[in-house]
Amino acid sequence: MLTGSHNFLLMSEVSQSLAGRTAVLNLLPFSRDEVERFEGHPRELDDALWTGAYPPILDEGHPPQDWLAAYVGTYVERDVRQMLQVRDLRAFQHFLRLCAGRTGQVLNMASLASDAGVSIHTVRSWLGVLEASFLIALLPGWYRNPRKRLLKSPKLHFIDTGLCCWLLGIRSPADLALHHARGAIFESWIAAELLKSRLNRGLPTGLHHLRNQKGEEIDLLLEDGERFRLVEVKSGKTVTAGSFRALERWEMLMGATAGATADRVLIYGGDAARRRGEIETLPWSSVATKLW
Repeated sequence: MLTGSHNFLLMSEVSQSLAGRTAVLNLLPFSRDEVERFEGHPRELDDALWTGAYPPILDEGHPPQDWLAAYVGTYVERDVRQMLQVRDLRAFQHFLRLCAGRTGQVLNMASLASDAGVSIHTVRSWLGVLEASFLIALLPGWYRNPRKRLLKSPKLHFIDTGLCCWLLGIRSPADLALHHARGAIFESWIAAELLKSRLNRGLPTGLHHLRNQKGEEIDLLLEDGERFRLVEVKSGKTVTAGSFRALERWEMLMGATAGATADRVLIYGGDAARRRGEIETLPWSSVATKLW
């Protein structure tokens, strides 16, 4: 058994392919149900988003801002320098912060390249490193024709929202509560919880997002044949009738064929579970109670 976080080096250092003789299990930072096992764990939504879920912060009690600053420093100075041989580390750090500002958004590589002052080829390379080191997840767009899905722009999500907050200069839960990116950060937190639920059980992630040409979207989509699990994310403590619009119109948005069915869930920043017809409303703190 080989354990550790050096995903960069694992395969390159193994001299044999080990095909059929090994298995790889990727473990992301703690899921919500794991976080709740620690004394003094964050119980309010903004506290949970701001703290994140890296083990040393929860297990050893390191102040999030101090530990994350050291983590980014060593990540950039050692892993990135080793993998990419980046000469201008400041450029990469700037790129990392630009990505944090785009969490929960459909990725526009041309815009990101322009803001970062690098080529699209470099953006693709750097995004690949962020994925390989489990800092971000790029969720592909869903399209009924599987051949066209690769053409759909992915949505970028930071896997740990505490790290995202640090990169954005959000220095307290109170600052996060007023920050313009709070909704996107919450969406990334939910996306990460679903990823953790599946990876912890050894399942393929299978997560997509859905967005049509009119800008109508469903935040998260899991596909199993003609059965779908659709998730909308709202960061507010209350929901309105409009919050359910996309889930109520899912068949039209997806172009679903006859016989297709969908489990529909709205996850929000409040505390009460309820139902609206066939749509389940789930509070943020209960997201880990459901098998995705």
